[in-house]
Amino acid sequence: MTLFDGNALAGELADVLGADPTTARLRCTGCGSLGSLGETRVYRTAMGSVARCHGCDTVLVTVVSDGVRRRVGLPGVRAASIG
Repeated sequence: MTLFDGNALAGELADVLGADPTTARLRCTGCGSLGSLGETRVYRTAMGSVARCHGCDTVLVTVVSDGVRRRVGLPGVRAASIG
């Protein structure tokens, strides 16, 4: 497993969240902190990517691709704003 920051998800999430998804503001369900996707900690494996809250380590975003479809989950996001 390799650790990156949230900027690593920019290309994958641009299709879903718009041109620059790293600026999307996410509120964590775990600790309530508000931060940009670019501030998260992203863990990548061959199976996909997981972005975790920088404050409490809650899983905020999951991205899994099977080569045909990309599936994005926001299990730890209470609210998101773009722009």
